[in-house]
Formats: sequence, C-alpha cells, structure tokens
Amino acid sequence: MEPLHMTEFGSDRYLEKLNQSQANAPPAATPAVGLAESQFILPLRGSSWSELEGAPVKPSDQKRSEKRGFSFLRSRFHGKSFPTAASNVEHPEPGPSSAALTTARPSLPFDQLFTALPNELQVEIIASLPLSDVLSLRLASRSLHALVSFNETPITRYHLDHHVPAYAKRLYPAPDGVPLNFHHLCGIWHRLHVAAKLSYLMCEWVSKELFCRNTEEKRREFGPQRERMRRRLIPILFTLFHFFETYRKLHLKYLAEHSGHGLLQTPHTNNPIETEILNMYDDRTLLRVHEAFPLVVSSFCRRLRPPTYVGRVERSLRGYLREKPPEEVHVAILCLGGLREVERIWEVKGYNLRRATVDNWYALLTRDPAEPETKRRRGMLGLKRKKSSVALGKASANDTTPNARRSSNAQGKLPESLVFCTSLSAGIPMGPLGKEESRLLISDLPALHGIWSETAEAMILDRKIVERPSDIRRGQHVFITLIGEDCAEDDDQWLYGTVAPDSIRPNLDAIEEDSLE
Repeated sequence: MEPLHMTEFGSDRYLEKLNQSQANAPPAATPAVGLAESQFILPLRGSSWSELEGAPVKPSDQKRSEKRGFSFLRSRFHGKSFPTAASNVEHPEPGPSSAALTTARPSLPFDQLFTALPNELQVEIIASLPLSDVLSLRLASRSLHALVSFNETPITRYHLDHHVPAYAKRLYPAPDGVPLNFHHLCGIWHRLHVAAKLSYLMCEWVSKELFCRNTEEKRREFGPQRERMRRRLIPILFTLFHFFETYRKLHLKYLAEHSGHGLLQTPHTNNPIETEILNMYDDRTLLRVHEAFPLVVSSFCRRLRPPTYVGRVERSLRGYLREKPPEEVHVAILCLGGLREVERIWEVKGYNLRRATVDNWYALLTRDPAEPETKRRRGMLGLKRKKSSVALGKASANDTTPNARRSSNAQGKLPESLVFCTSLSAGIPMGPLGKEESRLLISDLPALHGIWSETAEAMILDRKIVERPSDIRRGQHVFITLIGEDCAEDDDQWLYGTVAPDSIRPNLDAIEEDSLE
C-alpha cells in the first residue's frame, strides 16, 4: 500500500488509506475488568433524569413552583422503589380480608415519606441527582433550599468523587482550609461546558474545511473520527482554559509587584509567567497540549478572516469589506477574554456580524474613560422625553444591589433569605476585568507567536520528554493522533481515571450563557 504522505491530506483516498492501515494494525489491549464506568455527565440546563434513562419527559416535570417541591424529587426517582408503611406489613393469603386491608391502609404520599427520612438519607438522595437538578431543587421550597444550602460540603464532595473527570481535579484541586461549596464545583463544570462546546465547534469546522466532509453521506462516514477528535480535544481545551485564566491573574500580580513595569520592559529568555504555569502540568499533558495548540490558535484566527481571498471584486459583491483584525486583537481575546470569549465569538454567524462583535468588544477595553460618550438624540424642539413612572417602578424593583436589598429589608419589602448568601454569588471563572486592569494588560501583551509555544517547547526539551524537536507531532500528524483508534483505553485511563467512560454529547442550546447562579 502506498504511504500516507503520497496522497493529498484530507482527500477521500487519504482517509481510505488511513482506515486500511488502522484495520491492519494489531488489536489494542482489552480493557481491564472490574473498573466501574465513568459517570462523566455534563450538568446541562434543560436535561432531566428521565432523559438520561431514556424515559419520555413529562410536560409537568418542566415546571418549577413551590407547591410541587416533592413532586420534583418524585419525577427524578421515577420507577425506583422506596420503603412504605404498607411494605412492612406481612400480607396474608389473597382473600376478602386482604383486599379490605389493602383498601384500608393506602401508601403514604412521597413528600411525607421523604420528610420522614433522617437528614443524612435525604442528603444522600439529593447528592445522587445531577448538579443542575440539585441547583434547581433550591427553588422548590424554603425547606429544600435550606437543606441543600446547609449541606453544600457533602453534596460537593460526592460530585467531585463520582462525576468530575480526573484531569479537571488535577488542575483545580479542592482548596485547603476552606469547606467545599457549590462555587468550586460549578466553576469546574463551567469550564467543562466551555471546553465541550468549543471542541464541538472546532470539530465541525475541521471536518468541513480541512477534511472536506460537506455532504451528508461523507459526514456520516466521518462521524466516528469526528467523535474521537471531539472527546480528545475537550481535556486539551480545558487545560488551555486553565492556562489563560492563570496567566491573566499572574500577569496582573506581576505588574502590581513591579510598579507597572511589565514583561516588555524586562529582559528575559523564557516568559517567567508562562514558566510558572507550565510547571503545574505533567509531561504528558504538556506535550499533548503543545502539539494541539497551533491547531486551536490557527482555527480561531481563520474564523476571523473573510470566507474567501479570491479578489476584491468578489469580496465586494459578497459584502465582505472588512479585513481580518490585527494581531493585538487576537492576543487580547485570548489573554483577557480567554476561551469563554473565543467560544462566544466563534458561534456568531455571519462574517460581518462576527467582525462587528470583535470590534465592539475591543473598543470597550481600549476606550478612554475621560472620552465623552456619544450624545443621545434629543426630542423635537430640544425637549427631552420624560421617563415613564412604570419604567421607574420596574427599574427600582429590579435593583438587586446590596444597598437596595438592605434598604428594602429595612422597609419590610423583602424578607431575609439565603438566596443572597450563597457561595455562587462570587461570580463565574475568568469574569470581565475592570477598565484600569484591562488597559494595564493590553499595553504589556506578548506577540501571538510568542504565547505558549516558545516557553513550552523549551520546557519539553529541558524535561527530555522528547529527544529532538522533530519528535514533536506537527501538522497532519496531530490530526492522525486525534482521530486514530489506537491507545484509546490508555487515554481514557489517564484523562478520566477509568476505562471506557461514557461520552456524552453536550446540548448545544444549554451553553448559551452559563452563569453560576
């Protein structure tokens, strides 16, 4: 058979040879017996327990109200048996007396059975629910809200032990000296959501643009390779989320310690901030992410280019008048916005609208606060339009600042509640920066080709992970690693901590805006 490099990369003949070579390869080792399957399930909004088990979803399960607090739990445990008062009675032989006994002693409703259980058993039942259901359960009633809020630590520990993959716990270990709470757990799931959504978007783009899988038949044939690539990109993108999040925090700390003198004014061989972050990664993680990093950056940069470079006439006819953004804009999106901003910009449809979104985001960071805002349009004869009293009433009702809540509590409008005292009020990971912090970082950002690559390759050679730079996979060899079938069990054991975990495709509609509250 002809070698792979004799055929054009991504063509039908190339994929046929690749599949034939993998079919002739020796079979992989069988997975170890006795290891439990992974419970890696993304806690998606809108997903229910009955959907995960294959049962039809009832319309009544979608409502949330205080009156159906325990019916919410009943729907999550549909089909599971619970001890009842009648179950402990020894039933005699069938006859008239047993029928009368059955009608005389009906089973108790679920809410009474659940409240009759000890608090420890109630917490164990709630902890076994998906995370989205646990958070929604706090809205059912005040008693359930208090039960969940007072037991954050055992519920969080259960989910960390059973549902969070191993690579996520390695990068975000449990804090020392602080009780576990929902903010730590939901922060990990937020990053997993971003990595899963961005992995899906990248695989769709790679399949269409690089592998030319445009027809429905070709996409169906390429489905297994695309699924393997998607699953292997999620840990890589999750690690990059950690890298850019930590880089922004350490960069601000570096500027504060050096009185505003950043890295551009300090001579260095390797970036000291990147060196500190890369020392947190093991050899295998560092090599895998370094090999796939050019794919992530180049695919995002090509997403911000016009769809065609045929000529100015065709571009003007199609309406693609804007050029690609400058390099400093790409660097600002990666270092200041992180992968969450990359994912948000990526899913904007239409090149002109996507470029306008990038320009507006960058303008908010670079605008001088002393610059006057654009004047609003005045009414006829120079008269201003008076605001409606109804609008003012709505604005005051929607004001949820601490001072507003304190004043309203003093007036007796809002009762004291645990809603405003939860751990989720701390905000999402890598949230937006202030104006001053953004201007400090923008003036000290590195070049696009200097992010990660130079420092990571030098560290890989220093650790002797590979002997020579030519041993690092580049180009089409990275794609072969991502879509290949070999070493699948070994990767799953290293990443997820178990053999052959379930691969759950994320619901695309559930990751539009994943706030923690």
